[in-house]
Amino acid sequence: MKIRIVLLVLLGSLALINCKEGNAQEIKTVELISVADMEEALKVDDVQLIDVRTVREFSKGHLENAKNIVYQGANWDEQVASLDKDKPVYVYCAKGGRSAKCAALLEEAGFKKVFDLEGGITQWINEGKEIE
Repeated sequence: MKIRIVLLVLLGSLALINCKEGNAQEIKTVELISVADMEEALKVDDVQLIDVRTVREFSKGHLENAKNIVYQGANWDEQVASLDKDKPVYVYCAKGGRSAKCAALLEEAGFKKVFDLEGGITQWINEGKEIE
């Protein structure tokens, strides 16, 4: 009888642990998205679109309505604080490395949903999309 109780307690504990792990995986703040998904998202008014490349890179061409907040820039924290944490934020860089790091920083800062463009602006251009 004691063995059955112990086994039931162990099985119940494992079930609870698995449920908690499953829920943690379901609550993703950062999502890697394709060019097609980004293009659809940008059709919505008032999108928070962040280009995290350098000022020089940004000046050579960027997505329409993008705000340039330079990764590791001197005023990163101040500029990020001006964004709405409850609205989705879309980030991109040249190829995806910096934007992934920035997306993680935004997640740590409490943003509810962050989308990162897979392949960055390079992939955007390779798929024939326009830039400013």
